[in-house]
Amino acid sequence: PEADMIVHSGDVSMRGTKNQVLDFLTWYSSLPYRYKIFIAGNHDFIFEDDAEFIKKNLPDNVIYLENSGICIENIQFYGTPITPFFHNWAFNRFRGEQIKKYWDDIPDNVEFLISHGPPYNILDKVNNFYNPEQNVGCRDLKNMLFKLKNLKVMQFGHIHEDYGHIQINGIDFFNASSVNEEYKLENDPIVIEIDPVTKQVNIL
Repeated sequence: PEADMIVHSGDVSMRGTKNQVLDFLTWYSSLPYRYKIFIAGNHDFIFEDDAEFIKKNLPDNVIYLENSGICIENIQFYGTPITPFFHNWAFNRFRGEQIKKYWDDIPDNVEFLISHGPPYNILDKVNNFYNPEQNVGCRDLKNMLFKLKNLKVMQFGHIHEDYGHIQINGIDFFNASSVNEEYKLENDPIVIEIDPVTKQVNIL
């Protein structure tokens, strides 16, 4: 869809190989958006294992956030790839104190938060062999979120089965997973509009 910005919330590859990531970066950098932001996900091993490779090959017109933020058009963005530990994938951290320190580092002024994984009980339900009908999001992340007084939007992916939108306490949450649990492209991009002055969010 037409827009000023595109935001990708992680899993840009299947196994985080150099060729897969280079293929993504070539495609992503060619998209006709003024701003192109993305974070890594648990599939994207090379982002955690070889930061120099990523730095060397990151196109100039693409913004990669890894536990970091940026202000664009008067909107404060912050991106993090961290997810709760599950079979030792990329950027996995154990629930509790180990993962909590990453959430504590999210700045108070963030308005648009991009994470790979969801908060607990917010578009985080899986239905598979490992976790039938369970919520698998991070409780520590959820506990921190509602302390962020300026937060307007949170976008994530990771849990393919729970694509969609919900608003809680004035925050718009989006699970923007484009593929289903079988990795088939199924879900449309989510298009929103944010007023840079009033910070009003509209879903288009």
